[in-house]
Amino acid sequence: MGKEKNPRRVADNEALAKARMLRTSPQKLNLVAGLIRGKKVEKAIADLTFSKKRIAQDVLKVLQSAIANAENNHGLDVDALVVAEAWCGKNLVMKRGRPRARGRFGKIMKPFSEITIKVRQQGETA
Repeated sequence: MGKEKNPRRVADNEALAKARMLRTSPQKLNLVAGLIRGKKVEKAIADLTFSKKRIAQDVLKVLQSAIANAENNHGLDVDALVVAEAWCGKNLVMKRGRPRARGRFGKIMKPFSEITIKVRQQGETA
């Protein structure tokens, strides 16, 4: 009678989480995402916890959300999870400005970005 449920966008041994409107440039966010790509989740959490980058705390929240999605929604083993992919992209840019000399206007761009983290279960079931 009703609609069939949507097919999963990721494999059976994967889960993902996404954060939008992070107040940093995609270039800076990609540096933090590069820290955790391909690592086990315990090591990735440790690296993000002790990172000096400001945006690392937001990336840590997204990683923990992906782990929770894997455990609660897909029944995956948390101890066998690896950060399979972490990619970021551009979002909107707030345009601000500052008056400059001789009647000119200095543009100030305040970029936003988004990050997606995909975790994959590795081991005997992968």
